[in-house]
Amino acid sequence: MAEWVWEGRTRAGELRKGVLEAESEREVQQRLRQQNIMVEKVRQKRKGFSLAFLTGGVSSAQLVVFVRQFATMIDAGLPLVQCLEILSSQEPNKYFKSVLLDVKQSVEGGATFADSLRRHPKVFDTLFVNLVAAGEIGGILDTILNRLATYIEKNVKLMRQVKGAMMYPIGIMVVAGGVVFALLKWVIPTFAKMFGDFGNAQLPALTQYVINTSNWFQANFILIVLGLIAFVVISQRIIATEKGRYALDATMLKMPLMGTLLRKVAVAKFTRTLGTMIASGVPILDALDIVAKAANNKIIEEGIYFVRDKIKEGSNMADPLLQTGVFPSMVVQMIAVGESTGAMDTMLQKIADFYEDEVEVAVEGLTKLLEPLMMVFIGGIVGTILIAMYLPIFSVAGNVKS
Repeated sequence: MAEWVWEGRTRAGELRKGVLEAESEREVQQRLRQQNIMVEKVRQKRKGFSLAFLTGGVSSAQLVVFVRQFATMIDAGLPLVQCLEILSSQEPNKYFKSVLLDVKQSVEGGATFADSLRRHPKVFDTLFVNLVAAGEIGGILDTILNRLATYIEKNVKLMRQVKGAMMYPIGIMVVAGGVVFALLKWVIPTFAKMFGDFGNAQLPALTQYVINTSNWFQANFILIVLGLIAFVVISQRIIATEKGRYALDATMLKMPLMGTLLRKVAVAKFTRTLGTMIASGVPILDALDIVAKAANNKIIEEGIYFVRDKIKEGSNMADPLLQTGVFPSMVVQMIAVGESTGAMDTMLQKIADFYEDEVEVAVEGLTKLLEPLMMVFIGGIVGTILIAMYLPIFSVAGNVKS
């Protein structure tokens, strides 16, 4: 689906501009005609380098503010179109402003609010749209929006914790790589030249090994860089395939420390998302389909689809969940209790609260464990290289003293 920049005029002669996501120019013209806009110009938005991650797009924080304000206005009895008009007029993000104006025009043209949101999947995902659709049908749009805002806030907090846990060791490894690179590229050659001025003195074995490593690094620097680039590109292409992504996700879940954390995150996200959708009146099969797509892990996604298929055949949820081997038995037992008591949504939210707290504790524990290990790792590498460089100096000093 491409983005199209358009210009047109309303029946009153007012000039309108905007950006639409559509499959073709013809689709853009049809949708604008439905909104009583006479199209004057349509062109496909050019793709290229942009600073969208700094200036464009819609962040989760902006989306939460929009949803909260929208829910308050709907609860106060304001018409849907007027709410969108007010929120779009005060929106500082130009991209989000254009999206809201397009949604407003679509609603004015007779489309439902959910269908209007569905036209912008980059901003409003499938979960968002389905919850809004359920709220429209049930006449509880303000309640659904508040529930959706709470879900987004909790999901953002959960993802921030996971990213924090993963970024710390990555950051330390990058720093360690930079230090080793500087030592091999500039520091060790300086020492090697100085040792050469000593004459044909025999260097300690450790010193000679480090100097040989530096010489090899200097001679093959370009090949090393090209090899790293090739490794990254090939890895990305393998991960992009179905089998590659499956293998990566399976490996991540089996890792000693990170695997346990990722499983807790998966349980928290699964139960929070499913509980929110069931409480909002979304059918269980549709809810499981959306939850599976949002899992971001092929193993968990496959397990959720297995559960959905079994429910479609007439099974309950607890038994197939246990068969997947992905979710802890305690979670399965609590879901079984929720099924038997008819309070599935409440039970799922309680499980989500518990596992979100577990994730927070696990992240803190993982950070405290990794911090000394990383320091020892970096200190060991740098210390070994420095000792190797100073050993000949100590030998010379000892000979001079003798």
